[in-house]
Amino acid sequence: MGKAHLTRRALLGGATAVALGATTGTAAATGTAATGTAAAAPAAEVPSLWREFTRTPFTHPQIPYIGRAGCHGGAARLPRRPVVADVTDFGAVADGTTDCAPAINRAIAAAGRAGGGTVTIPPGTFRIDGLIRVADSNVVLRGAGSDRTKLYATRNLTELIGVYGSRYGGDKSSWSWAGGLIWLAPHARWDSLVAAIGARAWPFEGWTGNRRDEWTTLTTTEPARQGSWTLTVADPRQLRPGRLVLLRLADDPDHTLLEHMSGGGPGPQAYYWADKTKLTSYVPYEWPVRITRVHGRRVTLERPLPLDVRPEWDPRLTTHVPELTGAGVEGLTLEAVQTPQSPHLLDKGYNGVVLQCAYDCWLDDVTVRHVDNGFGLVAASACTLRGTRVSGRGSHHPYFCREGSHDNLIEDFTIEERTVPAPPNTQLHGINVEGLSSYNVWSRGDMRMGTFDSHRGLPFANVRTDITVNNNGRHGGDASAGPLFGARFTHWNIRVTNGRAGLMKIDGLAPYSATVGLNTVTEFDQIDVPDFTGELHSRLELYGTTDEVRPRNLYEGQRGL
Repeated sequence: MGKAHLTRRALLGGATAVALGATTGTAAATGTAATGTAAAAPAAEVPSLWREFTRTPFTHPQIPYIGRAGCHGGAARLPRRPVVADVTDFGAVADGTTDCAPAINRAIAAAGRAGGGTVTIPPGTFRIDGLIRVADSNVVLRGAGSDRTKLYATRNLTELIGVYGSRYGGDKSSWSWAGGLIWLAPHARWDSLVAAIGARAWPFEGWTGNRRDEWTTLTTTEPARQGSWTLTVADPRQLRPGRLVLLRLADDPDHTLLEHMSGGGPGPQAYYWADKTKLTSYVPYEWPVRITRVHGRRVTLERPLPLDVRPEWDPRLTTHVPELTGAGVEGLTLEAVQTPQSPHLLDKGYNGVVLQCAYDCWLDDVTVRHVDNGFGLVAASACTLRGTRVSGRGSHHPYFCREGSHDNLIEDFTIEERTVPAPPNTQLHGINVEGLSSYNVWSRGDMRMGTFDSHRGLPFANVRTDITVNNNGRHGGDASAGPLFGARFTHWNIRVTNGRAGLMKIDGLAPYSATVGLNTVTEFDQIDVPDFTGELHSRLELYGTTDEVRPRNLYEGQRGL
C-alpha cells in the first residue's frame, strides 16, 4: 500500500479491478443459498456500501479499513528463517512415550541464543509432559506438516503452572480464556505472569504488565482524526523508524472514548457506562503500531489510526513490555490427551496455541485436537493465523481474541464438528472477540460448529468475511463488560447452514455496522436485544443471498485496492 499517497483515482481503479465482471440487479434467495452452492453461477453484485467504501476507505462510518491486518501488513508470504536446530539433536524421540518437552524447549532456547532461526521437528509423535515456550524473537518452530508431526500433550496448565483464578472474582478458572500448551510470549512477560499466578495475585495480561503500570511516556501527541496515517508529536527524540510504540488513549469522566468506539450519537450518549466495571477496567485503550518515518515532529505509522486522537483522552505514545516479534509455529498438530470437556468456566487448561504480547508473529498449518481452548490472541497484534484447525472432542473457545488484540488476520481456518456429544453444563462459543479488541479479520472459514462470539467488552471495527457456519454456539460475556458490539463491525458474504440469525445478521444489534451478502436467517435459541437505544445506523445489503456480493471477500477486496 502507498499509505498516505493513495489517491481516489487509484482506489477506484483498484475497486473496479476487484469487482471486474460484476453486474447489477436484484438478487433472489435460493434454496441452496445457505450452503453457498447453486445450480447455476449466481449473478455478481457490487453493493453500494463497497462503492462508498472505495471513496472513503479509512473513514467509512460502517466498514473498517482492515487491508493491512496480519503479519507484516498482511504479507502473502510469511518469513522463512534458516534452520539452526533439530529437536532430535537435543534428545527428542518420536516414540510417543518419551517426554520430549525438555528437549524441544532446549532446542528453541538454543535458537534464541543464536539470534533466531528455525527449529525443526521431524515426522512422528512426540510426547510432551510440559508446555512448549517460544520466548525469543525470530524463532520459528516447524514440524513436517500438521498431518505428519504430532505433539501429544499429557498434562494441563493447572497441573503445570497452578490454579489461575479470575481477577474479577468468583470461582472461575482463567485457563478458560488464557494460556496455551504452546505459548508464544516474551521471557519477561511470561515469567511475571507465572509469578503472579503462583502468588495468587491474578494479573492483567496485556502490553503494560500485571498491574498495567509498566510504561513510560515517549511523547504526547496533538489531535488527529481516525484514518490518518500520521501524528504530530510534542517531542520526537525517542522515536525512530521501526520502533514499536503504544498509542494510549484514556477515557474521560463522561466516557466519551467509549461513546466514540460505539459510533457516537444519542444511543451511546444515553448508555449507562458507570456500572460496567469490567469494561472500564479495559481502558485505557492501548494500540501497538510501528513507526515508519519521523520527519521533524511528524510521525508516520504503518497503519491508519483506529480512532480519533482527542485532547480529552490524554493521548500519548508510550513504552510497553518488550514484544515478541518475528516468531512462529508451523506444520504440526498439538493433540491433548482426551478428557471430557470441563463445566463452563472451569477449564483445567488443555489449551492449544496462544500468542501473547506478540507482534508480527504467525501460525501456519497448525491443528489442535481435544483442547479446552484452541487458538488464542491475548494482547497480540499484527499476527497471522493461516491454515489452522480445531478438531476433536469439542472446545469452549475454539478461537479467542481478547485483552486488547488488534489488526490480526485469521484466514483459511476450520472448526470441525465435535467427535463426542457435549457434556452437561459446558458451553461452545466459536470465533471470539472481546476486551476492546479491534480491526481483526476472520476470513475464508469453515465453521462446522460455533458462532461469531462477540463476547461483550465493546470490541469494535472487526470483520468476518467469506465464512460458512453451522451457527449452533452461544456468545458469552458478563453484564459488567458492557456492549456486545462497538461500531464498524462487518459481516460480508456469510453462509449460515442452519438458518439461525443470532450474531450473523447484526443490523439490529451493532451500531454503525454492516451485514452484506447473508442468506435468509431466522431468530431462534439465543436472541439478543441492542445495547443502544434509537437508530443504530447499521446497514443491510444483499440479504437473502450468498456468494453474489463482489468483492466476494472483503479483506481481499481491500487488499486489492
